[in-house]
Amino acid sequence: MSRTNPWDAEWQVTEDLAQALIYSQFPALSLKQVRRLGDGWDNIVYVVGEEYVFRFPRRKIAVELIELEGRLLPKLGPFLTLPYAKPLFYGEGSAAYPLPFLGYTYIAGNFPLGLPEEQRAASALVLARFLKNLHAFPVQVAKENGAPTDQRGLLDIRGRKEKMQQFLADTDIPFAEADRALIADYLQGLGVEQIQPKEVLMHGDLHFKNMLVAPDGKIAGIIDWGDMNIGHPGCDLSIAYSFLPPQARDGFFRAYGEVDEETKLLARLIAVYIPMLIYMQAKDTGDDRVAAEASAVIRRLGKLNS
Repeated sequence: MSRTNPWDAEWQVTEDLAQALIYSQFPALSLKQVRRLGDGWDNIVYVVGEEYVFRFPRRKIAVELIELEGRLLPKLGPFLTLPYAKPLFYGEGSAAYPLPFLGYTYIAGNFPLGLPEEQRAASALVLARFLKNLHAFPVQVAKENGAPTDQRGLLDIRGRKEKMQQFLADTDIPFAEADRALIADYLQGLGVEQIQPKEVLMHGDLHFKNMLVAPDGKIAGIIDWGDMNIGHPGCDLSIAYSFLPPQARDGFFRAYGEVDEETKLLARLIAVYIPMLIYMQAKDTGDDRVAAEASAVIRRLGKLNS
């Protein structure tokens, strides 16, 4: 695609640069190997000695996000029932690289690409308990530590719908025709334009690229907490639609607790919107496995208006 994309890097951090920054600021790690793990919209990630993972912002917007992680993640421990990367090393900007960066505990695992339905279903109660406890974190404490409030305007259903329709109309975006038709049908039946706000501390970007699983398909950890914010729980609850098969969703919601229909509506919308973005980035960067998984998520959603 020949366009400026929101995931395009403003700073490049090579393996040599990452190693130099880590070794110079944290000499105790200087005997450990540094290797590139991957990158997302906001950060590039390096593993150090298979024990730690360092994230370096690729874009200016990511600086505030990584600083929020450094402040707030250490306070979440008593509330989280799944492993997560704990900040341990707080790197500072330098002449070679002007931005702060963070080192965390390393969680071994892989993205849940191509998991069979029974393995996804087996994670329903684990995910429900995780989100129930996360959403119980005191909102005031989160605000005192700088968590923003609905910074992405998730309650504006009309605006989100219009953006998704623009994606579908862009012939340069190579959505499969079946996926394009499925999304168009869903959006056509989406009549709500705005929903009422609710406030919980949420992960804010919970999808398959921010989850890790063990070889047996069990969830090994939740990563990339930079989009933590105070907002509607429907954003996080989208995982019930994007990750779990239909037969596991009722059990998920029973374990999580009472969820009204408006919350489920928002959850379904985010469960369509985020895979569209992931698919677009994956096709742009040539990551066929991730693109295939994003497409599979869209197909898994089925008729969401029914």
